[in-house]
Amino acid sequence: MPRKFHLDMRQNFPVQCPSPEQIVQRGCGVSSLGIFQSHLDTVLCYGMSLLEQKVGSGDSGPFQPRPSCDSMNVAVGAVLWKRAAPLGPMPNEDVDVGNLEVLQKYRSFTRYLRQAERASREPRWWNTYRQHTNPPAEPETDIGLPREKPPRAKELKERKRILRENRQNAEMERAARLRTVLIPLDEVRAEWERTSGPFHKQRVAKHCGVFRDLFKGATFTPWVALRVQYSQEDEHLVPVYYGNMVTPSEASSPPEVSYEADRGSLWTLLLTNPDGHLRDADSEYLHWLVTNIPGSDIKAGKEMCHYLPPFPAMGTGYHRFIFLLFKQHGPIDFSQDARPAPCYSLKMRTFSTFDFYRKHKDAMTPAGLAFFQCQWDSSVTSTFHQLLNMREPVFEFVRPPPYHPPQVKFPRHQPLRYLDRYRDTEEPTYGIY
Repeated sequence: MPRKFHLDMRQNFPVQCPSPEQIVQRGCGVSSLGIFQSHLDTVLCYGMSLLEQKVGSGDSGPFQPRPSCDSMNVAVGAVLWKRAAPLGPMPNEDVDVGNLEVLQKYRSFTRYLRQAERASREPRWWNTYRQHTNPPAEPETDIGLPREKPPRAKELKERKRILRENRQNAEMERAARLRTVLIPLDEVRAEWERTSGPFHKQRVAKHCGVFRDLFKGATFTPWVALRVQYSQEDEHLVPVYYGNMVTPSEASSPPEVSYEADRGSLWTLLLTNPDGHLRDADSEYLHWLVTNIPGSDIKAGKEMCHYLPPFPAMGTGYHRFIFLLFKQHGPIDFSQDARPAPCYSLKMRTFSTFDFYRKHKDAMTPAGLAFFQCQWDSSVTSTFHQLLNMREPVFEFVRPPPYHPPQVKFPRHQPLRYLDRYRDTEEPTYGIY
């Protein structure tokens, strides 16, 4: 016998759902409340699919969609009257609702809820409404270097050895007890860079939309630690981490870049701004490009595009300036990506990291990442006038006028300032009364 589904909660619903009091007193099946929401989502999903088939086929049966209906509940409820056999066992099909005394007694709602949640996580043959509206995301493509993971047993053995040596060190124990122990922060950071640091950087970059805007969703783990520092006149260094603030005046000159590299390896360093293009929102501005770098000697590399200071326009908020380090598999000809020196044309500085990587993806792999955020300051004006030789653009957010409902003759429950909304002048009236 085919089943007849309906969504009218005033009639008998296929799931017999007892109250929490009934659960505590006499017990109830785990699937009664545990999968009630999932079954309701299933019914909604089933009705939505039937509705789409009904409307798409142009069937002129008993159901006719009415455009004036504000909610889909009535339409879905009407479509669910269609008779169809289920594709598998329905929820609570094995429960005798006429004899609930034979069901397991949990004695407490907490105990029942624990097992109900466990049952709700079991795979079902139907698709819930949430799965229908929110399909699982496609797996991200990893374009980075392969991970060199040491054996877990060797790592645990080394960790136990260090702990055993620390416990046997009487001087360290005494310093820890007297709270005078000194922690070697450089060693801690080096250990972080080697173990969990790359994953933290990847998570921060993903949160800030770096992979989404530069690589169209593809991601990579920055296994190579990229250290970038801007030197100042007072011998002060401004570091670049992973989203920290750096002003345009502090980044006016090329930074000092260092990383660990094997002898004979070749690298490419790139600095781009995906947020500052004045004409195309999907394009970037190339600020620095150095290719075929032997080892970590940046000065020995081929500078294809000289360094240009940041110039975030006034009123455009914070801009991301992203350093990318690529490891080359061998020498690469970047003559097509070269810019004339000096290059102060924004049209020639227009750039796309995605196209750049797609063109050379067989010869290089992204390995390092660092970026900072930057907003307008007074040095940007000098960059536009003296370097770019153009007028400085200034942006301002134009707020829409406030909405006021039509004025009524007798406003009830309104303050005395009610009349100020509809006056032609700025002179207030509430002080007159």
